[in-house]
Formats: sequence, C-alpha cells, structure tokens
Amino acid sequence: MLTRNLYINKIQHYIDKPFVKVITGIRRSGKSTILMLLSKDLMSRGISKDQIIYINFESFRNFNLSDAISLHTHISSKISAPKRYYLIFDEIQEVNNWEKAINSFMVDFNVDIYITGSNSNLLSSELATYLAGRYIEFHIFPLSFKEYLFFKKERKREITDNYKEFEIYLRTGGFPVLHISDYSYDTAYKIVFDIYSSVILRDTIQRNKIRDIELLERVVKYVFDNIGSKFSGKKVADYFKSQYRKVDINTIYNYLAALESAFIIHKLNRFDVKGKEILKTQEKYFAADSALIYAVMGYKDRIIAGVLENIVMLELLRCDYKVFVGKLHNTEIDFVAIKGNKTLYIQVSYLLAEQSTIEREFKPLLEIKDNYPKYVVTMDTLWQDNIEGVRHIHIADFLLLNEYQ
Repeated sequence: MLTRNLYINKIQHYIDKPFVKVITGIRRSGKSTILMLLSKDLMSRGISKDQIIYINFESFRNFNLSDAISLHTHISSKISAPKRYYLIFDEIQEVNNWEKAINSFMVDFNVDIYITGSNSNLLSSELATYLAGRYIEFHIFPLSFKEYLFFKKERKREITDNYKEFEIYLRTGGFPVLHISDYSYDTAYKIVFDIYSSVILRDTIQRNKIRDIELLERVVKYVFDNIGSKFSGKKVADYFKSQYRKVDINTIYNYLAALESAFIIHKLNRFDVKGKEILKTQEKYFAADSALIYAVMGYKDRIIAGVLENIVMLELLRCDYKVFVGKLHNTEIDFVAIKGNKTLYIQVSYLLAEQSTIEREFKPLLEIKDNYPKYVVTMDTLWQDNIEGVRHIHIADFLLLNEYQ
C-alpha cells in the first residue's frame, strides 16, 4: 500500500479535533486507501487497534448495517471503555439516515469520526443540516504527476526522462489502480471505463433517478469532446437538435449537476480579472481525470490541448486553489487560481509553433499589471523563454514546481 502524503498531511492536522472529517472524491480515486493509511497513522501514535472501528459499507459482511438504528446499535456494542474511539466509515451514503447516526455518535460518545462518500450532493446537503459547522471536507483526486512518479519509483521502475513520463501520464491519467501494476493503454482504458460505468450507474443514475440514460451519456460525451471550451445549455441543446434529438435546457443542466455531484466533472466559473467578480455565464467543464476522456471517447490527438488544460486545472484544485476561467476585457485567460493571498495566472497550450500562437498565449497575461506569477504552460521542449516576466514552462516541470503549491 503506497502512501499519499499530500492528503495524510492535511488530515493529520485535524486528528482529535471536534470535526467530522469528510473525505470525498470519485470512485477509485483512493479514498479507502487514505482511510487505511489513516488507521496506520493512528496506531503509530499509540492508539490501540480496538479503539479504531473501521466499517466499509460496500462490503456484503456489513449488509445488515443498512440504517441509522442498526449502525448505532452496532457501534454502541463496540464501545465499552471511557476512552476515545476512532470511527472510520467508508462509503457512508449506503446507510439510510446515516447523518442522524453520525450526529448521535458525537453527542453520545467520546469519538473522532472519519467518513468517505462518492456523491457530493448527498454529503453536503445532509451534513449541512445535521452537522453545520462541525465537519471539514477533504477532496481526494486521482494521482498527480508527482504522485505518479512516486508510485513508479516505489515499484522500482526506472525514470530517466520526466517529459517522456508525462506523455505516459497524459495517456493513462491518475487512477491509482493503473499505477500499481503495468497495463497496456487498451487495458487501462477498459479498467477506467468500468470505473466510469460504476460511477454513472450508482452515483448518478440511481442517486438522481435518471430515466433517460442515453441522453445522460450523450451529455458526458459532449462535455468530454469539448474540454476547455465555453459552455452554454443553449449551445448543447442546439447541438442535439442538429442530431435530431430535442432536449430541454433545464434537463441538460440537471444532468450536468448530477455528473458534478458524482465528481465525474468539475465546473469552473468565469472571473472578471479587472472587476474582481465571479461571472455567471459561459462556464467551462472539465473531467475528473484525463483517462476518463480517453476511455469514453477513444484516444484522439486533436483534443490534446483540452486534456493539458484538464491536467493543469486538477493540479490547482489539488493544491487547494479556487480556480476560475479568467476574463480581461475581450480576452480570456485559461486559469485564474486564488488561495489566500496567492494568485496565479496560467495559459495552457500544446505547442507554441508559430509567432501568432506565441502572441495569442502571452498577450492576455502581459496585459495584467499586477505582480502575481504568470505562466504559459506547454509541451515545448525546444524553447522556454520568459517574456517580460511571464514564464514559459514545460507542463511536466510546472507540475513538479514547489513554488505555487
């Protein structure tokens, strides 16, 4: 079991603090592994094994713990001493009225609670009702490029060229299961498509009682085929109309919300750089992992620019930035990332092969007159000159930088 210190280090700060630790993320992103690593960390602190109660609610052996009453009865039988217990619940949404049980545990016992879930709507709405102000969320993403390299080194695989390794990462994405063994691209996409199918069925269709499955899958394919492009419900409805499929705009947005709640996609709003305000139109959608795009759509060279944007966007979210699509006058900036008093401006392009491309990518950043870091991120290996303080950097090098993290 390979460690993921990025998340363990974050969670460690809240051990024994009076908050329910909520660990969210798309299925197979590594949430269960985080819980097991957390259990090991607790025992390394001198906490005995009998004080740690771990339950995976997707295991058939826990099928009888299907509601709040049975769960409360079970936990009550395990707590027998006036010492602190650590309750670790994996995929808690499988328990009916689970939030009532969690609330009761906090009232009735001396406990520190950790839960995972694969649907944001389920967790956010019910937690807001029963545990307002008493929980903190940690979102688990598929492996970053840095984590991918760590996994490869731990498996004694030789790394000689980070740029070549990035090309593999670009194709295979970051689902941990793909990087604990060696798979061909075709096998990797089969594994990822199975993950996608599970998420679509269990966390999207069943949770939201969606009937038009064919339309839902069309919406997914439209988003994946237009990664990094401006989005509007009308534009999608017009596209489907051209395919002789009449669709209500509200239905499209409902399906997008369901996909977002299952963490299949992430929505970025636009941000007016000059006015410092969030805009409510022409948002963009990105995938939870680049391998999802290829598993669903097949590998396509023509979408590589969007996939590169997708990878950079996920990296910024991992580092706890609030990420927006920037607007400055009539120009667009791929990403404006804000964290506390830090701000980053980032343009992403495949290659700067022509002068017109160079001008297009650098011009919006050069028009911003503050002193925050500005990057043009590409896959260029031949030149990486800076222009008036705007740094041009290969995406592999950008993903390994420490200065923005």
